[in-house]
Amino acid sequence: MASLYVHIPFCQRKCVYCDFYSIETVALMDGFLDALEREIVLAAPRGGGATFGTLFFGGGTPSLLSVAQLGRVMSALRGAFAISRNAEITLETNPGTVSLETLRGYRSLGVNRLSIGIQSFNEDELRFLGRIHDAPQAERCVGLAREAGFSNVSIDLIYSLPGQTAVQWDATLARAIGLRPDHVSAYSLIVEDDTPLARMVSAKLVSPNPLEAEASLYEQTMGVMARAGFEHYEVSNYAMPGYRSLHNSAYWSHEPYLGFGPSAHSFWTGRDGEPPLRWSNIPALGRYCDMLRGGEMPVASRESVTRTQLCNERIFLGLRSAGVDLSVLEREFGIPADRLALADALVEEGVAVLEGTRLCLTPRGYLLCDEIAARMMV
Repeated sequence: MASLYVHIPFCQRKCVYCDFYSIETVALMDGFLDALEREIVLAAPRGGGATFGTLFFGGGTPSLLSVAQLGRVMSALRGAFAISRNAEITLETNPGTVSLETLRGYRSLGVNRLSIGIQSFNEDELRFLGRIHDAPQAERCVGLAREAGFSNVSIDLIYSLPGQTAVQWDATLARAIGLRPDHVSAYSLIVEDDTPLARMVSAKLVSPNPLEAEASLYEQTMGVMARAGFEHYEVSNYAMPGYRSLHNSAYWSHEPYLGFGPSAHSFWTGRDGEPPLRWSNIPALGRYCDMLRGGEMPVASRESVTRTQLCNERIFLGLRSAGVDLSVLEREFGIPADRLALADALVEEGVAVLEGTRLCLTPRGYLLCDEIAARMMV
């Protein structure tokens, strides 16, 4: 299954932790959409012959698109690519940016999954993060999504904020679960380079949570979500049965995808024995538009992916999600028996289980995911 990703690089306000490319204005939206349509048309031959099973609008804040603007993009994509009739089509949405009418319009265009960026239900935490909404607006957004007809709603949360306690995080989890979402993504706060948060840490205005506190909050998350009936199917993702993110799962299983918009990434399987290709677009809206006006693809970097890279990524991504099929590693990459024997040691340590030939991490293993992946990589 192939996938499509569209990066909408506009925000009303940048959050202090975000290192994704975006700008705090929508004044350049029309020019961006012109360029985006050109990029889609130029990329059409690459996707010829493939059927695309997922489409994801990320950002930035895709819910700043009007219904007409989103319809324009959808029309371009459907004209260029074979998108499955039952494709999962996700749009990231921020509370405070949508109305019932807007959500109904998105639904009429084929969007069938919303990913709502709530992050917290604690007002002090929302202000610290730089979010534009408050907790009641977040709750209303989920209610509007249901009223608009969305039967697949995901919410994003962030934990391990500076000084956050277990009581505070438990209150956010309880309010989130009370909204009965179909999917929850819960990420630990990461201090990314060149963000306002990184500068605040450097100036000693805030101190990141100690690793021990972060691990404790993660264990708390796993326990709460399991008791609420959610499947823990990736390190940071939880789904009710039947509601796993097909788009993200495609990333984690090395399915091909095409990305559009400034800073978007693509991965495409090679033909006739050629190695897979990975490339990324330039993270600058002005240059992106200029290049496409000139008929040039806005690619910033491109690489052929080696077998060793593919193998290590298969291990790392598999351990984070559905597990690693050891028979596939042996058959496709020739992983030696002594490396496969490491799986038995991981099971003995209680950080993994074997389900047939598939090695899956336990909750304790998720805490050590990076370390375990490093032990298994070639």
